[in-house]
Amino acid sequence: MAIISTLLKKGIRLRESLEQEYSHPQELQRQELKKLLIQAVDTEIGIKYDFSKILKGFLRGEDEFYERYKTQVPIYDYDHIHAEWWYRLLEGKPNVTWPGQVKYFALSSGTSGATSKYIPITKEMVMAIRKTGVRQILSLSKYDLPASLLTKGILMLGGSTDLEFNGTYFSGDLSGITTGRLPIWFQRFYKPGKKISRSKNWGDKLDQIVEKADSWDIGIIVGVPAWLQILIEKIIEHYQLNNIHEIWPNLQIFVHGGVSFEPYKKGFEKLLGKPLLYLETYLASEGFIAFQALPGRKSMRLVLNNGIFHEFVPFNEENFDEEGDIRPEAKTLKIDEIEEGKDYALLISTCSGAWRYLIGDVVRFVSKEESEITISGRTKHFLSLCGEHLSVDNMNKAIELTSEEHDMNIREFTVLGVPHGNLFAHHWFIGSSDAVKTGVLKKTLDKYLKVLNDDYAVERNHALKKVKVTLLPSSLFYDWLREQGKEGGQNKFPRVLKGEKAASWQEFLIKNEILL
Repeated sequence: MAIISTLLKKGIRLRESLEQEYSHPQELQRQELKKLLIQAVDTEIGIKYDFSKILKGFLRGEDEFYERYKTQVPIYDYDHIHAEWWYRLLEGKPNVTWPGQVKYFALSSGTSGATSKYIPITKEMVMAIRKTGVRQILSLSKYDLPASLLTKGILMLGGSTDLEFNGTYFSGDLSGITTGRLPIWFQRFYKPGKKISRSKNWGDKLDQIVEKADSWDIGIIVGVPAWLQILIEKIIEHYQLNNIHEIWPNLQIFVHGGVSFEPYKKGFEKLLGKPLLYLETYLASEGFIAFQALPGRKSMRLVLNNGIFHEFVPFNEENFDEEGDIRPEAKTLKIDEIEEGKDYALLISTCSGAWRYLIGDVVRFVSKEESEITISGRTKHFLSLCGEHLSVDNMNKAIELTSEEHDMNIREFTVLGVPHGNLFAHHWFIGSSDAVKTGVLKKTLDKYLKVLNDDYAVERNHALKKVKVTLLPSSLFYDWLREQGKEGGQNKFPRVLKGEKAASWQEFLIKNEILL
């Protein structure tokens, strides 16, 4: 890492980073899709959908390749691609959606559905994720940071590297798969190290990290905000510290992803002795999609030339039904056709054998020229019982503003849509140890949501008759995740609960004697 630090100061870049910086986004994506199709042309899916014919479209008009691609290959969500193709990968069949046999599967957190999903991870995808990770490290040269920072330890709080093996394939968290295959040059700086990272018991893993914490010189922490906050609180309590910088004075960067950091920020910063640089990543189970590349921005840059082809579906009622399921006739766009400030559901085709795959996230472009995006929500994680169209982006911002107004540390929250007589209500569950009256919280949340969302404001005068708030200990949120088998690693609490998960959450609260 000391060598990398020197390279950073001299302005060395990966060829791919320069290529993206100085090339048109559409041309990069055009070439990326061509590479993916060439590699998969002789697979079963490539033969069924005649990838060779799509490839000939690259020789014709500028957009012919895409017209053929979206005409010949259907849109898939997880259930459909698994039922038609990916179940055979789990049986060990080679050359189904990607050349060769897939030996690794990432278990998604399953926040949208009832069970975990098995996402194929090929050796090409592992390399692509590693390469994008290096690109993000190299982007630190644009920040005013000391050269010594990248000689410090990097604490990555992820899933177990001791993967499950059923005789045919390995499965586990994506973080466990990728961490178990770190390059040699990185391993001496990686914490908590091989032994602790193999632990499958999340509580034991945190305790082992706490015991080792005073022997490490950590400069960068990486992980999901909620779990890192819990870890830092444990370290502070164990060593009787005022803040984490008393034990890790060189800690300067927090790389986070998976959920919006804003609702956690106020409580998290109470654990610090000095400010941190926050860097957001968009590393999904399906691939490393984007990362924060420039100082002073909250947006992330899409990775356009490293194993992923992106398509965009306008997130509106024409393309999605009231449950957030994509309609068969949905309109899709390539990157040169999008508009800034509008919400799009993301489709990806990848070097792991995902094709026109609805990943479930909704993004918004803040810069078309620089391919800079923010994540505005999930196709399933929104509330629209009666036309209020409340997005996760609205919810995160309202919680952030509410916590600031009442000087609260809100650790977690989720929302359920519930009946209210013949009409509708929203029931908010907020995790905090601060004593604020729920009636006051309800009024404040409602106030900010009306400002943030015009449709919500209208429906509060019509069909959306009630907003209810229940204040809970934040530990209950993590206890429920544990019951679901979703403790630690990349697992996040869903911001909206529907169907089976809503029922499970309500049953859990009743069992814990919480009045609903």
